[in-house]
Amino acid sequence: MKLPVKALLEWYKKNKRDLPWRKTGDIYSIWLSEVMLQQTQVNTVIPYYLKFLERFPTIVSLADGSEQDLLKLWEGLGYYSRARNLHRAAGVVKNKYSGIIPGTPGEFGELPGVGPYITAAVLSIARDVSLPSVDGNVTRVYTRFMGIADDITRNSTKKRITLELQEIIPPGSAGDFNQAMMELGALVCSPRTPRCEVCPLNKSCTAYKSGTVNLYPYKPPNPGVPEYKVSIGIILQNDCFYIQKRPSEGHLGGLWEFPGGKAKNHETPEQTLIRECAEELGATVRILEKLTLVRHAYSHFKISMSVFLCALTGDRDIHPSPGIDYRWITADELDDYPFPGANHKFFPTLKSFLLPGKTRQNPGGS
Repeated sequence: MKLPVKALLEWYKKNKRDLPWRKTGDIYSIWLSEVMLQQTQVNTVIPYYLKFLERFPTIVSLADGSEQDLLKLWEGLGYYSRARNLHRAAGVVKNKYSGIIPGTPGEFGELPGVGPYITAAVLSIARDVSLPSVDGNVTRVYTRFMGIADDITRNSTKKRITLELQEIIPPGSAGDFNQAMMELGALVCSPRTPRCEVCPLNKSCTAYKSGTVNLYPYKPPNPGVPEYKVSIGIILQNDCFYIQKRPSEGHLGGLWEFPGGKAKNHETPEQTLIRECAEELGATVRILEKLTLVRHAYSHFKISMSVFLCALTGDRDIHPSPGIDYRWITADELDDYPFPGANHKFFPTLKSFLLPGKTRQNPGGS
């Protein structure tokens, strides 16, 4: 049994969404859209995509831009390693390929952050390279259609799907085929409420005909998402407060943050903050008051973040680790720096607290 490609392409032609990256053949613009769309909803991506291209209209302009400018544009979109890898890849394209994005799977696939999916999606759409782009939507459509009950988290299952799709990509329509599969998964063959009655594949779909649509795709049960208690401190000094930059590599790399960290066993939020400031900054802080409690979810964990206003005591100085970039900024300067999404949840409260004329404790007092 093979997937009815003609019916799929006809459906796509009639039903595809009017999206900005579908109005161009520019490989850079298509590449950018695919990077942004990873694990992110289309409606969320569109304004970021348009604003990004205004600031960085070409791969060379992106290579010449600063990482901080890039992260500020990306702020709120999440998964910041995507942005850092794209920036590094732009540098490679500029320096190694004279600003011309390579169009072969071997060369393009070696660029930072470019894996098999990005390679297939970008090159099939922009260069009609016959490669299947297998994302979550495509996997769901194909496993339901074929009745593939194997664990989709296993490499053997991914390889099987890729090889089988490779055999049915129509010559000259690789980009449309891949986009049609993804679009069908997004608009019709959805995870929980699929619209099987309007699906162009329903006459041959194994899952639909057997009434087992909800059994596919199969993956082991999620063991649950851990939640961590975190404390951070806004160290006030006159009209300013302290921020520091995270290392470029790792979780939320290159973004700015406030000092603090995870609680250890049996610590109160206040104890966590005092310990973390001593470890990070070599400083002793006095807590003035609790500003708020923020709850935030990342892809693989959640945090419950206690936010404190505090002041330095002792020598009233900080001693960050060597190489740590830091600033003392005012509330008006917050918007100049890229911060994690969790921090933005308390920025309105912080700005309100620091408005001129508000009565508060003197953070410089003893």
